[in-house]
Amino acid sequence: QVQLVESGGGLVQAGGSLRLSCAASGRTFRGYVISSYAMGWFRQAPGKEREFVASINWSGNTDYTDSVKGRFTISRDNAENTMYMQMNSLKADDTAVYYCAVDQTPYRRTIRDAANFGLWGQGTQVTVSS
Repeated sequence: QVQLVESGGGLVQAGGSLRLSCAASGRTFRGYVISSYAMGWFRQAPGKEREFVASINWSGNTDYTDSVKGRFTISRDNAENTMYMQMNSLKADDTAVYYCAVDQTPYRRTIRDAANFGLWGQGTQVTVSS
């Protein structure tokens, strides 16, 4: 069964940058190639609920939560079955465990509701020191 593996997290000073990666271990999920699905990034800070950060759909359309617009950029390499998120101008409020996910239904527009995602990675810690 395909799995998602995040990498790229770490400790960075406020104002710094990190690039997260999310690699799928296989090409297909529920009978469709991974590139057919929207993919997204979520994050969960200590004591808080998991929240939507960004998503990119099968055609490359993107969506961002307001707090990261202009600072984070989501992208994907369908040939490598990998999604990325470039995070610039990081703030202490960005500190969280970041999770990547794959939509459970192919060929949808960008989505924000975590309940619509059917495959999740194990998470990678991002810590921003102020």
